[in-house]
Parts: sequence; C-alpha cells; structure tokens
Amino acid sequence: MNVTTTTTAETLLDERALSKLRWRCRRGLLENDLFIERFFARHESGLTVRQADALGALMDLSDNDLLDLLLGRKAPQGDLARDDVTHLLGLLRATRPTL
Repeated sequence: MNVTTTTTAETLLDERALSKLRWRCRRGLLENDLFIERFFARHESGLTVRQADALGALMDLSDNDLLDLLLGRKAPQGDLARDDVTHLLGLLRATRPTL
C-alpha cells in the first residue's frame, strides 16, 4: 500500500459518510443490532475509511452469518479473511451485549 492509500484509508469518516454507514448497518436480527449500536456508541467519532470498508463487507453477509462471526462461532473466510475485517470484528466483539 502506498502512502496516499494509507493516508486515505486512515482518514476519519465525515458526517455524511458516517450517516450512510449507520443506515447500511441496520439489521433484521436484534442481536446484530445490539452489537452494532454498542460499537457505534464507542467508536463512531474515530471511525476511519478503512474500518468503514471492513464494516461494509460484513454488512454484505446474511444476518445469521454475521451473528456467527460476532459471536465467534465462525472465523472470517474467503474475501473476509483480511486484517481490517478481523480487527473490526475484535472491536465489535469487545462491545458484546448480554444475549
């Protein structure tokens, strides 16, 4: 990764991008929403473009597959087996709700 890409990836999300991301993260399962809401409550002011991309990749999953990752029942595989996704899952899990 070159310096420009690194700088862009570590740029904080602006308010509009953050609002779009929050909207995209709305889920059908309450359990997923609990993880995500707690995550945003702790980290939204410091979210980077790279973290938003990783979260977007997770939002492409079905609700049940996402919950399996959040609960640690499964590890990220395929396109999701990336450092940024693994790091973001760690942040999401650190805000684990009592289910």
